[in-house]
Amino acid sequence: MELTAVILAAGKGTRMKSRLPKVLHKVAGRPMLEFVLEAAKEAGASRTIVVVGHEGEEVAAAVGDRAEIVWQREQLGTGHALLQAREALAGYEGDILVLPGDVPLVRGETLRSFWQLHRRKGVAATVLTTELEDPTGYGRIVRDAEGRLRRIVEHKDAAPAEREIKEVNTGIYCFRPVVFQVLPKIRPDNVQKEYYLTDAVDLLLREGLEVACFRGEDPEEFLGINDRRQLAEAEGIIRRRVAEKLMEAGVTILAPALTFIDPGVRVGADTVIYPFTFLEGETTVGESCVIGPWSRLKDAVLGREVVIEGGAVIIGARLEDGAKAGPFAYLRPGTVLRPGARVGTFVEVKNSVVGPESKVPHLSYIGDAEIGAKVNVGAGTITCNYDGERKWPTVIEDFAFIGSNTNLVAPVRVGRGAYVGAGSTITKDVPPDALGIARSRQVNIPDWAKKKRR
Repeated sequence: MELTAVILAAGKGTRMKSRLPKVLHKVAGRPMLEFVLEAAKEAGASRTIVVVGHEGEEVAAAVGDRAEIVWQREQLGTGHALLQAREALAGYEGDILVLPGDVPLVRGETLRSFWQLHRRKGVAATVLTTELEDPTGYGRIVRDAEGRLRRIVEHKDAAPAEREIKEVNTGIYCFRPVVFQVLPKIRPDNVQKEYYLTDAVDLLLREGLEVACFRGEDPEEFLGINDRRQLAEAEGIIRRRVAEKLMEAGVTILAPALTFIDPGVRVGADTVIYPFTFLEGETTVGESCVIGPWSRLKDAVLGREVVIEGGAVIIGARLEDGAKAGPFAYLRPGTVLRPGARVGTFVEVKNSVVGPESKVPHLSYIGDAEIGAKVNVGAGTITCNYDGERKWPTVIEDFAFIGSNTNLVAPVRVGRGAYVGAGSTITKDVPPDALGIARSRQVNIPDWAKKKRR
């Protein structure tokens, strides 16, 4: 049996108090809608439709080619939203998994089990439920004496006895295509004047069709995001899940609640992560590394036994085995540290290669440069790579020594084994094994200061 997922992502999310569509607010570094798209795929959906409305062009752009887009031009409720997919599903005979776009915590394996139960039961619809200690605000699942679903009652419409029920509707459903026969019959007979999808369940029951329930065991999976508080809560849950998975795989995280790791990050065993470290995007960390504290890595690639000291920011850079960066180093996109290379305190490196066992220990800017093996770059060295119109390269060959407070005005090359005297401004190539000095000769004028004070 084929499964098509329909994700309802048309709402404005008024309580978010934001221009950004609710489903594009980020959780653990990614729009919450992405988590729902992935969960639907993991559940077994071979096709996904996203219903968009408020700021729909922006949502559609974020979805890209991962799903089909249908429009809900007026936001008239969840039942009306699903109805907009009727034309796209004309002639379809498989199952329809309906998901809110604001449930980033739901797991694909839960949805797969849910769908499998729906198939086994052979029913017109299945409602995914869960139990909450405090079900205030949720629709209650009312069952008959034999445990079958009788109706879903909204909190505001529930009688006192019904409000004591802890089993609630999560807003996730699995339908047979017969649902499109009852959706047009829904009436907006409620305070919001909206067409509720729960009414479709009621109509199916009234027509004598069977509706089943599947109870999700973990209530936190079904947390919907309606405001910034819930957004922060979901963020914490996802980051906790990521940290737990990494620790189970042999990573030491000294303070999981104070460490922020995106779901797309991979970390090797025996790596130690200190507090207040941010690992973002598609960062990959090898085995036996040490990172932090107070470091940020985004889309970085680290080999084995790499050390990132406190305050370092690493974005789009690659550090090979045994390399070190920090404290307070800034490695920008295109930077490569070869094995054993070191970039130290208050050094910025951009689009450059630092060769094996080379050192840029402190207070330097290295841009558009290629540094060979076992090079020492003294404090205060600057590669002057930009002439106001274009960027120019600097090449420092193996075993060269660059004295402190040197300006290398690109394009320029320092040859193998060459030295550059401290305080020089180098505008011409320095040949291999030569000493390059480009500074004024010091002149001492006797009694100059004494005479000035008279």
